[in-house]
Amino acid sequence: MSLLPRQVPPPIAYVLSKMPSYPGSFIFAASLNFFVINLFSKDVKHALEGKRLRICIRDARLNFDFLVSNGHFFASENKLTPDLCITASAYDFSLLARKKVDPDTLFFNRRLSMEGDTELGILVKNSLDAIETSVLDLQFLKPSIVFGQLKKIVERI
Repeated sequence: MSLLPRQVPPPIAYVLSKMPSYPGSFIFAASLNFFVINLFSKDVKHALEGKRLRICIRDARLNFDFLVSNGHFFASENKLTPDLCITASAYDFSLLARKKVDPDTLFFNRRLSMEGDTELGILVKNSLDAIETSVLDLQFLKPSIVFGQLKKIVERI
């Protein structure tokens, strides 16, 4: 059995596929709220309102299901069909998050796929493209930024 470059090894993917999906979706949604939601305009948040999304990490055999409500991301169970499903490998998602590759390049090379609401897919793609910095930029982890974000979250509660 040969591995593709930068592919999650099958034994690890097997273990990950046996784990319940909700805890991972909860952590994923919380991460989006921490790192991404404040980078979206009010118009984008409004357009995403009530939409169900799924991120499928093909090689890790993981799915993260979440929805947008009241301008925030919330984990959801994967029992309902999502409005949009975005699929790629773990490595390709990391490239996208670090802005090391354009999503169109991955899409046309069949390494990234979107199924469901095409208009929603374009909105998500354009909204993520509009973010100037890398989502995985370590500058986001500066204590002043982390505590500032936590303060905003606590103020909303």
